[in-house]
Amino acid sequence: MDHDHHHGGGGGHHHQAALADFKRRFLVSTILTVPILLLSPTIQTLLGFSIEVPGAEYLVLVLATVVYVYGGYPFLAGIVDELKARMPGMMTLIAVAITVAYFYSAAVVFGVSGEGFFWELATLIDIMLLGHWIEMRSVLGASRALEELVRIMPQEAHRLGDGGVEEVTVEALAVGDRVLVKPGEKIPIDGVVVEGESSVNEAMLTGESQPVRRRSGDPVIGGAINGEGSLVVEVEKVGADTYLSQVVDLVRRAQESRSRTQDLANRAAFFLVVVALSVGVLTFVGWVYLVGDAGFAIERAATVMVITCPHALGLAVPLVIAVSTALAAQSGFLIRDRQAFEQAKDIGAVVFDKTGTLTEGRFGVTDLLAFGGRTEEEVLRLAASLEARSEHPIARGILREAEDRGLALEPTEEFRAVPGRGVEAVVAGRRLEVAGPGSLEPDPRVEALQRQGKTVVSLLEDTTPIGALALADIVRPESREAIARLKAMGVQCMMLTGDNRYVAAWVAEDLGLDQFFAGVLPHEKAERIAEVKKNHVVAMVGDGINDAPALVSADVGIAIGAGTDVAVESADIVLVKNDPRDAAAVVDLSKKTYAKMVQNLFWATGYNAFAIPLAAGVASGYGLVLSPAAGAILMSASTVIVAVNAQLLRR
Repeated sequence: MDHDHHHGGGGGHHHQAALADFKRRFLVSTILTVPILLLSPTIQTLLGFSIEVPGAEYLVLVLATVVYVYGGYPFLAGIVDELKARMPGMMTLIAVAITVAYFYSAAVVFGVSGEGFFWELATLIDIMLLGHWIEMRSVLGASRALEELVRIMPQEAHRLGDGGVEEVTVEALAVGDRVLVKPGEKIPIDGVVVEGESSVNEAMLTGESQPVRRRSGDPVIGGAINGEGSLVVEVEKVGADTYLSQVVDLVRRAQESRSRTQDLANRAAFFLVVVALSVGVLTFVGWVYLVGDAGFAIERAATVMVITCPHALGLAVPLVIAVSTALAAQSGFLIRDRQAFEQAKDIGAVVFDKTGTLTEGRFGVTDLLAFGGRTEEEVLRLAASLEARSEHPIARGILREAEDRGLALEPTEEFRAVPGRGVEAVVAGRRLEVAGPGSLEPDPRVEALQRQGKTVVSLLEDTTPIGALALADIVRPESREAIARLKAMGVQCMMLTGDNRYVAAWVAEDLGLDQFFAGVLPHEKAERIAEVKKNHVVAMVGDGINDAPALVSADVGIAIGAGTDVAVESADIVLVKNDPRDAAAVVDLSKKTYAKMVQNLFWATGYNAFAIPLAAGVASGYGLVLSPAAGAILMSASTVIVAVNAQLLRR
């Protein structure tokens, strides 16, 4: 278990360090840029001031060298990676531009005719570092899912030995050991009950909404929560064989096998690299051929290559990301994986987990039947009075319904549990019993409710049925609206559940779902998602460990926040409120965000349509040559447009 823990832990720290590194490079470069700008002849002419410093060009050369090497390092390292992968993109574009600017300007300092543009180099590096830093900041911690899973595993166990009970670590347990599990504790490891009886809550692990009865001879899973009884469990599996370890492994495998789509800015950058290099070479050859002046030709070619890399391109996507991340947070969801969020615009199917996602994950009264002329209210009031002292999930559901309706309860006496049947007591002088469904005469209404997978209990007065209550996991009121909104966007809605067919069919019909998969075991969830993925881009919405592999294998994993931490950590997007409607909001924001990015990339690269030909000197016959200074103004303009446009996403 331990090495897995380290495996999961590396991601976060590594990320933090990279973030701090970018920040440091950005701050150092920006500080050094100030004197470079002040001492640059182009900027002085542009702003109409002058500062005479002896040996200014050498001072600028030294400062610019530091900025180029230290600030430019991530891009120079990045071009190596991109070329190795044969996928030139953003890093290549930046690296080419800063390298040309640096060597050309250095040559100017040492006597080549022309105007250097160290200021261009410095501002370009600053803005690109800023863009990457903004982007990294919004891509928060990668995968802490594994650490969270490990945390669910209990650390200690009470082992039964000859000398009584001893506390040991879970690692120390061997197959065949016996451990004591007290009420309310987590079961430390997979095994078989040898003594005792209790109800065990496995919802986090298997997604089954009802606590399950476990008595001698039944299997239990490590990490599940023991209910009201004490159990003695004989250890059956240890270490990597346990259920939880296998889930950890599934999550890890799915995370590692995920391909990363190359983002838009990279495609735009690739196109610009091609343009920069081809137009640069053409410009150089053309001018040498036309004028024969190599100095002028080099200046034009260098200007083309530097100008082709727009500052705005470095900010086009990160600024939109920053705004959409902020908007998302205001709308109640956190984006943990940008690429998945950007893919949400193409979603064709959303698969919901049932328990705790579409439903509230707790029993509630769905139907009341009254027999022999009694009212429903009376049946509910008597049943609730009788169940007032019980901790059973069904009792809780009945009580809550009575509270919601504001019914006053009657005092009870002689309360006792009848093993295998239910509970009985004397309520306001009447001997009442709440019993399982076996005690009822066959009744078509009851049968219809049972066919829907609901749990039906009967209320008896002196063994005569006076009413019946049907309970089920209650469907959230917001689920209907969520499904309606998604369907309006043309998205198919499906449901996955570990519950049986009948329950699933009732919920699916109630909500108008397109499709449902029932009785799906946790490890099969990811397989079902893979099937749906063949035809659609799929989002999975769920909570609970049992959903973690499915969340990771879906194109977009959306976790409902109050679920378990693990689900949250394996998801790409986390809905903070337990509101499935936010899943529809995610798709909507994704579409809008994508549109803004495309517009921004158009503005960022579109200015090149004017700038490149002018920089190449196409109009130099008319005295129109784009000087680096004018290029700078155009560039600032496109950067401002991009920044303003990103803010418009808020509308």
